[in-house]
Amino acid sequence: MSAPIDDSGWWPAPAKLNLFLHITGRRDDGYHELQTVFQLLDFGDRLRLRVREDGQIQRLSAIQGVEPEQDLTVRAARLLQQHSSCSLGVSIEIDKRIPMGGGLGGGSSDAATVLLVLNQLWRTGLDVNQLAQLGLSLGADVPVFVRGESAWAEGVGERLNAVKLPERWFFVLCPEVSIPTAELFASPQLTRDARPITIRDYLAGAGSNVFEPLVRERYPVVDEAIKWLTQTSGVPARMTGTGSSIFIAVNDEQHAQQIMASLPDRWQAFYARGVNQSPLISRLAKANAS
Repeated sequence: MSAPIDDSGWWPAPAKLNLFLHITGRRDDGYHELQTVFQLLDFGDRLRLRVREDGQIQRLSAIQGVEPEQDLTVRAARLLQQHSSCSLGVSIEIDKRIPMGGGLGGGSSDAATVLLVLNQLWRTGLDVNQLAQLGLSLGADVPVFVRGESAWAEGVGERLNAVKLPERWFFVLCPEVSIPTAELFASPQLTRDARPITIRDYLAGAGSNVFEPLVRERYPVVDEAIKWLTQTSGVPARMTGTGSSIFIAVNDEQHAQQIMASLPDRWQAFYARGVNQSPLISRLAKANAS
């Protein structure tokens, strides 16, 4: 058996963008059928996971508005512990850099990092399919982070096909508003019968975000941000997920820096490169090889 990986370092939990998002129908169980493309970024949260011998699972970092027992990282650790009958515990530290409630997948990515890293640290021996299935019970976006590849997604987001996307730079603007996803899905104004498209259609320019008109109407700050970023960059800005963050693809890092220099103080933003493989997968492979 190989030596256990080190638990003293920080593990990445990358952000994601939904490059488009369609709702194509509603299932009998109330969940929505969707189509989307997940683009992973080389920017995100960081987690440190220290193994405990006493079986306790503790979150050491305070996160405003999120109690430990509701935190997806704690829930992911408990789920893996129960599923594998593991007697070990973990102390979880989170360096939270992904804005919350912005449609960037921060909580889901954090949960996936916990599942993948603890599977190694605790030596629970689950394969990626088993971990993805566990992750799905925590949230529809968790499996894409577990599998660690930019992907075309269908179903409720669990049917994933890895796609190779141009590894472009993105500028992401984050208005300071947290948007309740459940409220949007319940809205009678939501378009639920978008025409299904193919990957080829998307690559040819098809696809939009069906939530964007609804969010722009209900949250004027998002509408204002989209207009500002579009006008400043000369490129139509789009919303990711159910918002509130918006993004554009930029020519290079210098272009992103120029936009950042004119950003109004009332908003936060970041820029990052899109990647086809999660930095967490590379980090795990490096740790296992050492």
